[in-house]
Amino acid sequence: MTRKQPVFRSLLYTSLAIGTILIAPPRTLGQEEITRKVISKIQPVYPELARSMRIAGTVKLLVDVAPNGAVTNVKVTGGHPLLIVSAEEAVRKWKYAPAPQATTGRVELTFGLAQ
Repeated sequence: MTRKQPVFRSLLYTSLAIGTILIAPPRTLGQEEITRKVISKIQPVYPELARSMRIAGTVKLLVDVAPNGAVTNVKVTGGHPLLIVSAEEAVRKWKYAPAPQATTGRVELTFGLAQ
C-alpha cells in the first residue's frame, strides 16, 4: 500500500493542478489604449546598436497603472528585441494622472530612423 500512495498522491496533485489551470478564468487584459492622461512621459533612448543596424519599428507594451498614477507592471507584447529594453525602461518611469482605480492598457512606442 505504501508504494501506491506516493504515485496516487502525485497523480492527484497533478490532476488538481491541471484542473485549476483549465477552470481558472483567464485574466482580462485591457487591449485598448490607456485613456488616462500622462503627466510625465520619458522618451526612450534609441539603442546605438539598433540605430547602427538601421532597425526601426514599434514596441507594444501592456501597462498596469496604479490609482496614484505610477506604472506598476509592464509586459512586452511585441517589438524588435533590440528596442524592447529601452521602451520598457522609459515606460516604467512614466507618471499618469490619478484615477479612482487601477488601469491596464496598451502602449505603443515607435522607433524611427531620422531622415
